[in-house]
Amino acid sequence: MTSRMDPTGRQARGRRALAGFAATALGAGALVAAAQPAAGAVSADPWVGELPGNPISDVYRFTVPVDAVTDATGIEDGVVAVQGNFGPGGAWTDLTMGTDGPNLTATYGPLEPGLYYYQYAARPGWDEDAVAFRNPDAPQEVTSKPTYSTLFVPGPGAEWLADVDGGGALETLEYGAGPARGGEALVWTPPGYDEDRAEPYPVLYLLQDEEQGYREWAELGRVAQIMDNLTLDEDAEPMVVVMADGEDPGPAGITKGLLPAVERALHVSRDGAGRAIAGIGRGAEQAIAALVDRPREFAGLGSFSGGSDARFTPGKVRQINATTDVVRLYAGNVTDPGYDDTVALAGALTDAGVDFQSDGSDPETGGTWDTWQKNLHDFAQRLFRDVDDDGPSEGHLPFEERELPAPGTTPTPWIDPHGVVTFELGPEFADASTVRVWGNFGPSGSWPRTPMVQQDDGSWRLSLALDGGSYYYKFVVDGVDHKDAGNPTTVFSEPTWSTFAVGGDTLRGRYTAPVPENARGEVAVMDYPSTAGGGEERSAYVWTPPDYDPERAEAYPVLYLQHGGGQTWTDWVEVGYIDRILDNHYRRGTIAPMVVVMANGNGVDFPTEITTRIAPAAEDQYHVSSEADRRALAGLSMGSGHTLSTLWAHPGEFGYIAAMSTFGTVPDDADVEAINAGTRLLRIYTGDVQDFTYAPTMQLVASMEERGVDHEFAPVIPGPHSWDVWQKSVIDLLPRLFTDGADAS
Repeated sequence: MTSRMDPTGRQARGRRALAGFAATALGAGALVAAAQPAAGAVSADPWVGELPGNPISDVYRFTVPVDAVTDATGIEDGVVAVQGNFGPGGAWTDLTMGTDGPNLTATYGPLEPGLYYYQYAARPGWDEDAVAFRNPDAPQEVTSKPTYSTLFVPGPGAEWLADVDGGGALETLEYGAGPARGGEALVWTPPGYDEDRAEPYPVLYLLQDEEQGYREWAELGRVAQIMDNLTLDEDAEPMVVVMADGEDPGPAGITKGLLPAVERALHVSRDGAGRAIAGIGRGAEQAIAALVDRPREFAGLGSFSGGSDARFTPGKVRQINATTDVVRLYAGNVTDPGYDDTVALAGALTDAGVDFQSDGSDPETGGTWDTWQKNLHDFAQRLFRDVDDDGPSEGHLPFEERELPAPGTTPTPWIDPHGVVTFELGPEFADASTVRVWGNFGPSGSWPRTPMVQQDDGSWRLSLALDGGSYYYKFVVDGVDHKDAGNPTTVFSEPTWSTFAVGGDTLRGRYTAPVPENARGEVAVMDYPSTAGGGEERSAYVWTPPDYDPERAEAYPVLYLQHGGGQTWTDWVEVGYIDRILDNHYRRGTIAPMVVVMANGNGVDFPTEITTRIAPAAEDQYHVSSEADRRALAGLSMGSGHTLSTLWAHPGEFGYIAAMSTFGTVPDDADVEAINAGTRLLRIYTGDVQDFTYAPTMQLVASMEERGVDHEFAPVIPGPHSWDVWQKSVIDLLPRLFTDGADAS
């Protein structure tokens, strides 16, 4: 390589020295302005935007013209999805699009603040390969993955990822001569970069993983935004960041090729004390190899989801410990493909006596840019300065070896203590083209399809980090639904579904967790003669509190709780986990002692059924009250219609009324005066615009306001027409029954 010298004989530095080399891209190098998304843009893709008219923010709708799919892929009438890191913990997942006139749409959210990356994909059928595409009117945002687009959701917790005024510059460095000609790197220089300042800038070198492009550090890793915010807030030393192409094998590609080029082109340190290096996966392995090969060349090393087969000899260990200020290991949760390698690396460093720090396992995200963004944010703050705390980030877990059971040996799914759920489908589906888990794992109970990974024996597995709550799911194999044979939980109305619950400190996590056996109420079956089919016998589930006393002096208040359309009397228990919700409320002392009756509302005149068959049977078989102010009636969807039709027809017979995801209007002949006089509570719940009954619910609320029906309209719950919404509704409702009312906690 050659160096350009200024007339005084000093080596020329910085952008001023590079300007003349932009055309030739030879010798010392050249910096060329790199393309960046427009500042403040949420998405450059006109096909995506916030859901209009939604009371909940950060819910997004993807709208693709049907003709555009055919133009981009040649596929007509195929299956179209949005694929992106929208799944739990940033997992790559599919949002199947539905037809809406001339368009295909998918709605998802609310999304947590942060960066999302996605593509559209069409396939002629479920068992055929997908063809990925992006909006042709959107710019190409990810150089190495040309079908990708990005969506940045601003908000709390993502301020450090947002664009900021007065930031640094992002440019391309072209370098190399002879056989090495054509090398390229991306360079971020800090705000106020001064090529003539007395002290050279420290420099951080970043290497990408295999199957990544080095520009992904900026395009998906948001290096510029992270470093801008850290530098302007004085949370990191002003430094230069070089994102290098890690395709060149071995440490020589770094120390003998890249470093000299950067030092000729920029005013950066040529001393190991002013250099640091980090990488993802393979890039981490290369960074470690460079440190072991030349221990004095770097004062800091960061391994992001990486490992190493390097041999740490005693001499190398002494040199590393003497000259390296920080060696820090990072990884996502156990879904991170680099997790096991990181655990092994931590063990190897410990055994060799290398001084290192562990950031621990991030329980929230796996092997994704969400994780590596956080890794960089933490690592950059520790470089070229004294830092008192060298422990893991708050909430991170220690690195521990993880061993899953051998395929087919235990029931599934497996749920580890930190909420990571692993699904398994056996090798009998080894020849399948696509296998996905379809469950309510999306934001607020929505249903993405997440691809499973085929194992060496032909079986399929998928691990997801889920928040606390109850879940229902099924396998979709080449478009055909299959039940998890390893988890044959019963869902009578949906025979291919299975269910499970994950503990955790979320509302649904707290209330769907099992309580100790001695604190549980009893769920029994009550038979009763129905008005349907000439008096056929039907069944209902009945929950009684753990200290239920059929001989106590005062009859228990009773809640009649109804299911929705396409469901039946078992769903509130089998899918809604209402027994656990009641157990948890009762154990906390947040609800009055009550009996809950869940009967079959299908195919009957419900006001007649509840008043002449269900309630009389409950009063005959259980010690429950027949007094209006000791009776409540509630339901979801169709069950809410049953509830309200009973209120209109029999005002004053049920003192507490609640409707979830409802519809209708107040009938013209409704006795509003009797309704108001006889109802202590009338409370309405709904999901957001994703809930297809949202508009009918708002119509009902407007009708009640116009007619003067006293009611409460609960805050809108984010989510679609789903059990997530209804569980949150009933958790809120229960403490309000048979008392003066209190918020659930």
